[in-house]
Amino acid sequence: MLGFLFGLHVRLGRMHYFLATIALAIVMTAICFAIATYLIQLSPADLLSPASLMTWPTIAAMVFFAWMTFTLQSMRIRDIGWDPVCVIPAWIAILVIDKVVAGKIPAWSVGQEHNGTVVGALVNLGLFLALLFWPGGDHETPTYGGTPSKPDRSSARPDSGAIAAARLARASGAQVGHRKY
Repeated sequence: MLGFLFGLHVRLGRMHYFLATIALAIVMTAICFAIATYLIQLSPADLLSPASLMTWPTIAAMVFFAWMTFTLQSMRIRDIGWDPVCVIPAWIAILVIDKVVAGKIPAWSVGQEHNGTVVGALVNLGLFLALLFWPGGDHETPTYGGTPSKPDRSSARPDSGAIAAARLARASGAQVGHRKY
């Protein structure tokens, strides 16, 4: 089910990722502008506090933005050839540990107002550059004769759908697709 929500099995090339990220930034800017305009017109200036700005439209916009960001990143990570189910939680864990370290040891943080270390900033930069510039994992392009330029690896590697069905059958104790006569 998470594969459908976050696009874990879909691939997105470099250019499409770049353009989708720009489109998402434009859409989120418009949504934030609409929410800010509504909240400023709704409440008096002396009552605007950070707590009063956390309304349901703001929370929904944050959830939408996080969902779309994770979806785009997981689709691009899948295209690179990495497993987004492993990469994204590891990335989040590194960011959480980085924030905790920067909070506990302020001398290691980047600055007074910053809540991260140089290591976290380098991990973010590295992943950002990888998502934008790392070539896709599928380099097999057919030649003019119609045969692939690289040997077919599908015979050496079992189908991922068959592997998933076997794991599901083993976990549930049922033999899916297998009849006993």
